[in-house]
Amino acid sequence: MAPLTMILAAAVGFCLLLQLGSVALAQIKQSLAAKGGMAGLPKITVLRPVCGLENNLQETLASSFAADYPNFEIIFCVADARDPVVPLVRQLLVAHPAVQAQLLIGEDRISGNPKLNNLAKGWALAKGEFVVMIDSNVLLPRDYLQRLLAEWRPGTGLVTSPPAGIRPIGFAARLECGFLNSFQGRWQLASAALGNGFAQGKILFWQRDFLNAAGGLAALGHEMAEDVASTKLVRAAGLQVRLTRALFDQPIGARSFDAVWRRQLRWSKVRRLGFPRLYLAEILAGSALPLLATLILAGLGVIGPSLVLALMLLWYGAELALARASGWPAGPLDLLAWLCRDAILPGLWLAAWASDSFDWRGNAMRREDVPTPATKGAAHAKP
Repeated sequence: MAPLTMILAAAVGFCLLLQLGSVALAQIKQSLAAKGGMAGLPKITVLRPVCGLENNLQETLASSFAADYPNFEIIFCVADARDPVVPLVRQLLVAHPAVQAQLLIGEDRISGNPKLNNLAKGWALAKGEFVVMIDSNVLLPRDYLQRLLAEWRPGTGLVTSPPAGIRPIGFAARLECGFLNSFQGRWQLASAALGNGFAQGKILFWQRDFLNAAGGLAALGHEMAEDVASTKLVRAAGLQVRLTRALFDQPIGARSFDAVWRRQLRWSKVRRLGFPRLYLAEILAGSALPLLATLILAGLGVIGPSLVLALMLLWYGAELALARASGWPAGPLDLLAWLCRDAILPGLWLAAWASDSFDWRGNAMRREDVPTPATKGAAHAKP
């Protein structure tokens, strides 16, 4: 066999091994019972930042109140009193008088991250031993606090959960689910199964005293995104980031292709800036390169068309099995969305190297504006 064909064959085999191995590890992670837990019922503060009106927002915010847990409080945080979400939150507070909950309005400029600036006032008033920050578009099951506590054990610095996209409307929304679930969610679950968890900003479950000792919420502003900063902070303390056994749901609703591209590009830039060496390897994660290599081998006459088809069936069959076992969207249109996702991935990977800035909810975020621990004081001293 010629050197080129040997290299191509080895590359295909390696990528297929990564695909099948990550699927297996993700399934193992979801099937294993949580090994942690805590005696008693520590008080938990639920912080939910809100900004504007989104798909299914009333449902996702209302799910905060349904916790089957006796010792918790909810603090909703909004930066602007004129935000259209304010009346909705106030209606929910009136509708759930038995739950200790409040709405805080205002913004503290503790970082260049608008979410952290919005949450700072809530963190300052939190009474819980544990505090969980949950994005407004996450739909919470009744046992969401028990699921988070179940993962807490010695050596834990943070418990988190990536989102699982559900209820997509339209093909672009299915594409978004393809990125969230059997791609990003799969890889995060697989990594966590190996004891190498990464924080995900959708849900961050902290022991309040630990994060306060590490610098509080402002310490999470030392990176372009709070999940990257959280991962690095926890690992620097010699502790682990742990994932919940199953991912928490995010109703996707309708999406445009432009919105999906911009969101995925933003997250790609965050990963590249936060973990550049790991991001280099992402180019191997989709099917585009191994499929191209397989087609070249078929064109050279080294393999037949049946092996190309077998590769695709094995590749996406494993992903389909994981999605169905996990309860994620997994119909024929979703399979097509996964193919489109993998075709997009190389271009997305390249585009993420083009600049170090992005726009998030109208806020321009640039790498040079992110304060480091050494410069944070000077940066925040400006009026």
